[in-house]
Amino acid sequence: MIMQQRIETALAALAPEHVSVLDESHMHSRGLQTHFKAVLVSQQFEGLNRVKRHQKVYATLGDLMSEFHALALHTYTPDEWAKIDAAPASPTCAGGHS
Repeated sequence: MIMQQRIETALAALAPEHVSVLDESHMHSRGLQTHFKAVLVSQQFEGLNRVKRHQKVYATLGDLMSEFHALALHTYTPDEWAKIDAAPASPTCAGGHS
């Protein structure tokens, strides 16, 4: 299973109303399956600030986090998502060759 699918499968534990995981590795210099963007809409984020939401996602992904370089997270409650209905675009890679 590719990394993108593994991330999506793990995030299902948060009972998302919407989940989208994009492989953005092509925008970076570190190789294949290294950079991902996840958009996640879950009732479980209700009452949590951005840091707490991200911590919840990291805990859900567990050891999988060590298998890729970067994860851009966009976490929303269903009400927040209904107001915006789209996550921000990812910035262009600033380098970080290694």
